[in-house]
Amino acid sequence: MSKPIITMKRYEMKYVLTEEQYEFLARELKGHMKVDQYGLTSIATIYYDTPDYRLIRASNEKPPFKEKIRLRSYGIVKENGEVFLELKRKANKVVYKRRVATTEDNVNKFFSYEEDVTADGQIARELTYVRNYYKNLVPAILIIYDRIAYYEPNGDLRLTIDFNPRYRTNELNLHTSMEGKSLLPSSGAILEIKVQQSMPLWLSDILSRGKIYKSSFSKVGRAYLDQMQILMKERV
Repeated sequence: MSKPIITMKRYEMKYVLTEEQYEFLARELKGHMKVDQYGLTSIATIYYDTPDYRLIRASNEKPPFKEKIRLRSYGIVKENGEVFLELKRKANKVVYKRRVATTEDNVNKFFSYEEDVTADGQIARELTYVRNYYKNLVPAILIIYDRIAYYEPNGDLRLTIDFNPRYRTNELNLHTSMEGKSLLPSSGAILEIKVQQSMPLWLSDILSRGKIYKSSFSKVGRAYLDQMQILMKERV
């Protein structure tokens, strides 16, 4: 797994948007931010967890510190296509993300203890430590959504809007399809604001005028709760 590694540190704020709020926001962002070069992109992420969902359950309790280990792709992955193994931690509202580029086959070997992350440095050690600490991490939930990302020219502000967030708990790979069960109404979307410092006043003003308020929405957390409700109904 000796490929480039990436480190990110930032604050993240989430909002659930109606169709009208998204249209308002898209209009108001003109002149402030630009859509990145990728346009609308489908993203798929496999979350690894213990068989009893230890990581997801802990995250849903909103502790001051939480972590997730996951595998992400941009679009359906072809044979030996690039994916990203990520470690995401949140401590006192600050998000830290480390990731290494690799392949699905290498990641399967990593979680089967056939090999470690061979890229040098702290990120490789952290990924291996988390795998060894939880011992029996397996693919738990696949989250999929269609994203538009905005960036602020000459600034550190980044904003993403995720449409049709969905999930599945079968065919937990990144090469089969982008199908899944919806987590929001078809017209809903999730806004994430990501910044290294504070939110600019012009963006706070836009959110206020659009009546766009913070939400603690977690895609994987909501998917877990939805799946637990389905299982409970099946047992009745």
